Parts: sequence; C-alpha cells; structure tokens
Amino acid sequence: MIEVFPAIIPAAGRSHRMGAPKALMDAGGRSFLARILSSLREGGAGPLLVVVRDMEDPVAREAREYGGEAILNPDPSTGPVSSLQAGIRALPDQAAAILFAPVDHPLFSPDTVQGLIRGFVESGAPLVVPAFEGWRGHPVLFGRALFPELLEKDLPEGARTVVRRYLDDRLQIPVADPGILADIDTPEEYRKHFP
Repeated sequence: MIEVFPAIIPAAGRSHRMGAPKALMDAGGRSFLARILSSLREGGAGPLLVVVRDMEDPVAREAREYGGEAILNPDPSTGPVSSLQAGIRALPDQAAAILFAPVDHPLFSPDTVQGLIRGFVESGAPLVVPAFEGWRGHPVLFGRALFPELLEKDLPEGARTVVRRYLDDRLQIPVADPGILADIDTPEEYRKHFP
C-alpha cells in the first residue's frame, strides 16, 4: 500500500477575535486558506482536508476551489480539536501520518512541509515538529500511532495535550522558516504581518 500524508486544516471556528473568517482573509494576494493549501500541496501533503462548519459556506467553497476537500465538523463548539477529530475520522486508510495546519498560521513554506514528511519517513517518530531558532511552530506532524489518542474525548488542551505527552519522543526539525511562528489571531497581529 502506498502511504499518503494528508493534512487537516481546521476552519470551522467563528473567528471572534479577528472579526472576520480567518480562512478568507487576504495573505498577500491569496486567502489564508489558499496559501496554506498551496504550501501543503507543494510540500507533498495530500489529500488536504479542510474542516468546516457548513458545507456550503464561503470557506467550504474556497477549500474546494483551491484543491481541498471540505469535511463537516458536526459540533465545532469544542474548538479546533473537534475539527482535528472530524478530519481524522475522514482519513484514507493509507494515511501514515497527518499534518495539522491551523488556519491562523498561513505563512509556513512548502520546504517546511517537505522536511516534516522526510523526517517522519526517516525516523518513524510519532511527533514531528518544525523549529525556527529553537521555537516550535506549525504545521505539526502526528504519526498514525497517535490517532487514537487524538480522538480521546478528554483533551483539556486540545491537540496540545497529546503533543505534551510526546515531547520527549518528538523529532524537532530545524527550519529556516519564520512563518511557522506566525499565529495571526487578532487584527493587531494581522496588521503586523500585512501592514
């Protein structure tokens, strides 16, 4: 069986702090979501699962337009981990790992994605994270062995709960990509990156 490396992009949130859907905000001529999908695809990830709250809303349409597959989150009220779980439940059988790419981190590069996949293939580490100048960022790669834990009901810190369990077993990939640290959640952060 040929292994694939799907990506899950949670985009079912209400974007209260930003005041507009983050997935559709402009990131230098393309939406956050279009930019994320492009970097993931160019880096070797696929299929690209965009988890949405409504299969007919503008975010779902944007996902399909740029090569993503819209997946419904039936209950987004519990936060991004519910979208991650909806994405895991929709994975193809040959998924060796997943790349988890939050929609508010649109600036990582395809090279980072390639490095994470290569690091996983070479090491088999259950958790592979990128680091820029020692600081960990996104996207994060979870090996298949962690899927059952990511699907647990009680994850008080969401996916971070599982990340913390495996920090000693992680493979940290140094990258020359400050974009892994760009968490654009508020209008102030948006203006800092896109003045």
